[in-house]
Amino acid sequence: MARIPLKPRRSARSSGLSSLFLALLLAVAAWYLLHPSGRVLEGRAHAIDGDTIRIGDERLRLKGIDAPEMRQMCSRSGRSYLCGETARDALVGMIVNEELRCRSSGRDRYKRLLVYCTAGGTDLNRRMVQEGWAVAYDREYRDEEAAARRRGAGIWAGEFQRPQEWRRENAPRQ
Repeated sequence: MARIPLKPRRSARSSGLSSLFLALLLAVAAWYLLHPSGRVLEGRAHAIDGDTIRIGDERLRLKGIDAPEMRQMCSRSGRSYLCGETARDALVGMIVNEELRCRSSGRDRYKRLLVYCTAGGTDLNRRMVQEGWAVAYDREYRDEEAAARRRGAGIWAGEFQRPQEWRRENAPRQ
């Protein structure tokens, strides 16, 4: 009589460990896809607004700063102007004909990569705040914001509403 080889049985414990390992591996992979910290993007950029750029198909948000919105009005010497457009134009001037190097540190709620960018060795996030075309979004650029305010640089030369407040007051009503 021919003998039928038996398959070795896997214990419930080893099967459970394999499943746990696979689940853990998938969770780590998903986390890295959703939180691409440390990813580096390089290339020519297009400014969308004063704190958002595009390199290739990827939208990038300059981390730690908040520039006026495109439709936002500010005033200087009693005259109103579109300070969001002016902030974007300032960023365009900083990146035109430059190869940018941007390091990501996650994504925002709009799925944009949060990045720190340099152009020709200059920190763009910092420079936007130093020149007064963006405010510090958190503590990282507070000293630069205070210096721009003292000098009356950019939006600090007149009156403006902080971009976060402007968005809150001008959000579409639902």
